Amino acid sequence: MADSSEEKLTGGVVNTVVRVGQTVRRTTGPWTPAIHSLLDHLERVGFPYSPRVLGIDEHDREVLTYIEGTPAMRPWPHVLRCEEGLHTLGRMLRELTDAVQKFDPPPDAVWRTSPAGSPLPGGSIRHGDMGMWNTIWDGDRLVGLIDWDFAEPAPPLWDLAQTAWYAVPFYRGEDGWRSCGFTTEPDHRRRFAALCDAYGAEREAVLDALVDLQATERHRVATLGAAGIAPFQDFLARGDLAELDEEAAWLTARRTSLLSG
Repeated sequence: MADSSEEKLTGGVVNTVVRVGQTVRRTTGPWTPAIHSLLDHLERVGFPYSPRVLGIDEHDREVLTYIEGTPAMRPWPHVLRCEEGLHTLGRMLRELTDAVQKFDPPPDAVWRTSPAGSPLPGGSIRHGDMGMWNTIWDGDRLVGLIDWDFAEPAPPLWDLAQTAWYAVPFYRGEDGWRSCGFTTEPDHRRRFAALCDAYGAEREAVLDALVDLQATERHRVATLGAAGIAPFQDFLARGDLAELDEEAAWLTARRTSLLSG
């Protein structure tokens, strides 16, 4: 039975997460030791946005520091509808890319995206779930990046590409940008350029990375979902394959305009 001091945190759809005082308790899995190794490394090198690992509690839940602030749920806070927010995200991701350069994963590392030991793209380490709901804000100030369960070895630009996917945003047409709080269609090219410039990446390279990432995400939903592996079976059941196809088609149709200017 849950302790009366536990406060269930809302927003996530994958894990059971509760707050106890100034800590967060989350369900664990075979991937948890690798994630803790990564978070410990980020603490050592001074990356300021990740939670700190405090251990495992009596219910076999991981214990992390609680980051005070507000997650950016839709409709987004004002800062994310401005270029200022994209600049902030780009700079944070640049810090993360630099911070993981000297991270050596444990030799027996297990990653959530590779439950059966299937090959991973490799190259660097990414956060892996760069939806805006995993960014924590104090007003216009970014103070945290949470939910690291999907961290994995991956090409260096995949986190930036995924952030562009969700934050420009590159999905669901008018329904997508209206759900984010825009009343008129945002300037996708300008917002994309703001994000890439803040990170220090070429837009064409980021779009190429996003094409690869979308194909990988589709493959995972199709194969891991069909195998009944959580949470991919839920993604498959709710129709994510059709959405992924629509978003890939949207990106193909807009590619030239996104690279203009």
